[in-house]
Amino acid sequence: MDRDGFPRAAKLKDGSSVEISLASAADGSALLDFYRSLSDEDRLVLKDDVTTPGWLARFLAKLESGAATSLVARADGRICGEATLHRNLHGWSRHVGEIRLSVASDRRGKGLGYALAAGVVKLAIDLGLEKMVAQLVESQAAARKTFERLGFRKEAELARQVTDIRGAKRNLLVYSNDVSHIWAAMEALVEDYRPHEGN
Repeated sequence: MDRDGFPRAAKLKDGSSVEISLASAADGSALLDFYRSLSDEDRLVLKDDVTTPGWLARFLAKLESGAATSLVARADGRICGEATLHRNLHGWSRHVGEIRLSVASDRRGKGLGYALAAGVVKLAIDLGLEKMVAQLVESQAAARKTFERLGFRKEAELARQVTDIRGAKRNLLVYSNDVSHIWAAMEALVEDYRPHEGN
């Protein structure tokens, strides 16, 4: 096993299983394939154009430096979900991590987003981070529900802060979680990263 207990299996609500592991440079080509497989609608509000070699080079450099830690989920040999913890290694926000999450359309509603997000929250705690943030747009209802289950709450809404890839302006929602204060209460809930029926 890798550090932090990865890779590990996660059973989804439909009874299927995925393997969740720490991403590395060896996953670069598979990550590009995953992001290129997402529809334009899915990629509308991603912070970067994740389909380009330039994005991949920057992402892998962040993994190498420790400024990013990524979990990937695989099924049938292909990446079907990815979650990344971004953090500043220096400066006044070094205690804060940002989580970004993407799941293939055919794996949504089965608890994979929750499993990945819970895994990243656990990694953040293990790295000594005290606060997590997630930046979403108002249309991302499923992602908002996932983060709320993990203790995130809306901290701010910034009007017309996001320009999506079609040029439309959208409101940005900033969710946060003081993970260092609530982890003890949440630990039993997310330890196995198992989705729960009815959510």
